[in-house]
Amino acid sequence: MNLLAAIASFIKVVEAGSIVGAAKTLGVSAAAVSQTINRLETHLGVRLLQRTTRSMALTENGAVYYEKVRRIAADLESAQSSITSAESELQGRLSIASTSAFGRHVLAPLIAGFAALHPRLILELSVSNGKINHIQDGVDLSLRIKPQLEDGIVARKIVSLPFIFCAAPAYLQRAGWPQTPEDLQHHACLAFRYPLDGRFLRWSFIRDGQRFDAPINATAISDDIDVLAQMAIAGAGITRLAEFVAAPYIKRGQLVPLFETRQSTTHTYFEPMEIYACVQERAALTPKVRAFIDYLTEHLKTRWPMEEVSIDEGQLFKGSAP
Repeated sequence: MNLLAAIASFIKVVEAGSIVGAAKTLGVSAAAVSQTINRLETHLGVRLLQRTTRSMALTENGAVYYEKVRRIAADLESAQSSITSAESELQGRLSIASTSAFGRHVLAPLIAGFAALHPRLILELSVSNGKINHIQDGVDLSLRIKPQLEDGIVARKIVSLPFIFCAAPAYLQRAGWPQTPEDLQHHACLAFRYPLDGRFLRWSFIRDGQRFDAPINATAISDDIDVLAQMAIAGAGITRLAEFVAAPYIKRGQLVPLFETRQSTTHTYFEPMEIYACVQERAALTPKVRAFIDYLTEHLKTRWPMEEVSIDEGQLFKGSAP
């Protein structure tokens, strides 16, 4: 029996909360993971997991053993990374999770270039607007918007993306142009419902340094930003889109940006979309994760420049984001 491999399987089972979840992360069958755990328990002469057909829990011995081997495994991975990162080509699997729109419109086109630089890496991109669990889902790095941040996650803002309020020419001809954010309450508004808690994402503005949410009249709702874009193009109303979604439609004349002529006189600005690169803990900042963050940041800043961020090691990632 490969003891280190068996310990790694045991750790994954505990972190995933099930043998099936661990098998998915490890890329093997649930039966193989179960057999490995059985062999480890036989080797140790104790029961580590209490298993039934519907549930699994650590035994007292299993809890003690997990706390010991978890730290050892992390130290071993850190030691290997420290001596191989400068000498070896990046390889293995890199799992990235992202919000749907950012993953579809921004990450997907950039991944080809990163893959070409690191041909021995296997890249996996999952896109969803739901909850992201690094451990259970086997995610190395997630790209999240601010409402997705949670206590305990290690996050760094990597880009601020502009929002654009827009509507189809046909709608504006029919309903008129809103002149201020307050006018939105008198228009048909196409709102995004956040899947995690069912609430609408607010339409936020900054006026003379003060943030405020515009009152809106939500006449159509979706949990997919591309659906909202298509609704707007069809003349259903006004919506708020990230610039990377709206720009092609505006260029083709299918959508018209709003409030642009008002900004210089009223000092009213759109609150941007902030994207954060997140890992479960600092130990998860492996060379392949760092390489992807560096690559992504370099490409994003050419399109959406933002205030320079210190590259001092201690400043790259800070505790849980506000």
